[in-house]
This record gives sequence, C-alpha cells and structure tokens, in this order.
Amino acid sequence: MYQVGEFIVHPGQGVCRVEDVSSGPDATYKLLPVGQRHAVHISFPVSNESRLRPILSAEEAREIIDQYPRMDVDDYADRNNSLEEQHFKQEIRNGSCRDTVRVAKTFSARIAEVECRNKKAPVAYGRILKLARERSLQELSCALDCTPEDVAALFESSLAGDPSEY
Repeated sequence: MYQVGEFIVHPGQGVCRVEDVSSGPDATYKLLPVGQRHAVHISFPVSNESRLRPILSAEEAREIIDQYPRMDVDDYADRNNSLEEQHFKQEIRNGSCRDTVRVAKTFSARIAEVECRNKKAPVAYGRILKLARERSLQELSCALDCTPEDVAALFESSLAGDPSEY
C-alpha cells in the first residue's frame, strides 16, 4: 500500500502524488497529478493498486539518461497509423519509464526520417512523441527532483552533438 506523500505513476494521468488514503471496505487513494495546469484530484480504488507503480529511483533515472544514446528504437509497425498509434499509446500507459523514453526516441527518429525525405510526418507521430516526452520527462524530473527542462538538458548533454533528438 502506498503512503501519503509518495509519488506513483497512474496509467492514465502519469505521475501523481498520494494526497490521502481512505480506509474501509471501499478504500481509495486520493491522487493529485503532478505538472498539469489544472490538476484535479483522482479517486483510485486501493483494490486496483496493481495498476499503479512507484516512480523510478534517482539512480534508475540517471541510468536511463546515460543509456539513451545507445537505446534501440522500437521497430514495431502495423498496417495503418491508427493501429500503430494505439499500440504505442498502450505501451506508454502500461510500460515502464524506459519504455516511454524508447517510444519518444522511436518517434523522434521516425519524424526525422520522414522530414529528411521532404515529407510531412503523420500527425499521429507528433501526438505520440509529445505524450511520450511529457510522460517520461515528468517521471524523470520527479525522480531526480528537478524540472522537466533540466531533464531535457541532461538528455541533450548525453547526446553531445544532436540535441534535436530528444
């Protein structure tokens, strides 16, 4: 059971802080999403706690940032963009922070590849990239106790030469 003040990852809302835990037969967590403009408290049943996960440790966050330049992109492809988008959004919702960072790297590379051919990338690529970046930067910034902008700068310094990739 998570405690008041802990940061956890909610599948739909991303990083949340546990504000309160009610007890009783219908025990619930009162969660407050972190980093959203108009955050609204979420009630989440303790019985579905298995869908939540704790955020990374600072050590794990630094490891992901250090390994980013060597991280492989995901080569998943489906017969249409809609099914592809659904697959990657599900991976962002249910995967680890490392999975979300890999999705961000994948779509950054896909967009760059399409633009190198003087074409416009599908709108879905931009949506997935934005979602993956926001999710991963939010979790990494909570783990490292800094701002998402600081984490983005850490990614840029780990790339040392191609800051446009993350």
